[in-house]
Amino acid sequence: MTPKIVILAKAPLPGYAKTRLIPALGAEGAARVAERMLLHTLNEARAADIGPVELSVTPDSDDSYWQDLPSDVLTGQGDGDLGERMARIAHRVTAEPRPVILIGTDCPALDRYRLREIAQQLQGRDAVLAPAHDGGYVALGLNAYASEVFQAIPWSTERVAELTRKRLRELGWQFHELEVMHDIDEPTDLIHLPADLMP
Repeated sequence: MTPKIVILAKAPLPGYAKTRLIPALGAEGAARVAERMLLHTLNEARAADIGPVELSVTPDSDDSYWQDLPSDVLTGQGDGDLGERMARIAHRVTAEPRPVILIGTDCPALDRYRLREIAQQLQGRDAVLAPAHDGGYVALGLNAYASEVFQAIPWSTERVAELTRKRLRELGWQFHELEVMHDIDEPTDLIHLPADLMP
């Protein structure tokens, strides 16, 4: 079964999206970067051509902004912290049954080629992790669901990838790691933002 790429996206509204970039870009500029990274992520996910692409959004999937974006499925993320939201998605998709690749919109380097690599590495393994330089991760591929992968993780800290590796090992799962990539979260990260995505 081909994997489903699920993109967790936040509406690119001023003062709501990429707020840590506001000191460098202003609220409008940060929102424009958020929108450009969202569209870039959607385009790369579809260009990877490895399976359906689901856009899972917050705060409201009924908002007209989302309706014209090119995804195969549009869903709302629902309530809870990031771990609870990702856990629900992973549980639902792997129950289809289908492998799931969970990604955000903050990593321009996570292109169609790396998404294809994740899909390839998921064949014969339980999980694939794409770590970020800040200690988190930019993608998580799973062939099965286990709540432990998402529970009691201090999200948005430098320990996310480390603890996720620990949980995967405790489960006895075989997993592969891609090279470390850069998220665009802080003003100092903007050096890694391609020029065509700048506001």
